[in-house]
Amino acid sequence: MEIRIGVTYTAKEIMLELADGTSSAAVKSDVEAALSSETAILWIEDKKGRQIGVPSTKIAYVEIGSDDATRPIGFG
Repeated sequence: MEIRIGVTYTAKEIMLELADGTSSAAVKSDVEAALSSETAILWIEDKKGRQIGVPSTKIAYVEIGSDDATRPIGFG
């Protein structure tokens, strides 16, 4: 599963590949919990085991997607 996090005042976004079997519902609940408090930090662990923390006050948006295998290829 892939997740993209937009950070305020930054043109780039944080793009992470999450471990296989990660539940999108679990990711959503983690995001909602972080956004419910101004002092919280959203911690996410990627496929390689790295942990990334984003302060909740800097999160502009979160996009939760599926694996790359389901995306169409070409101009179709």
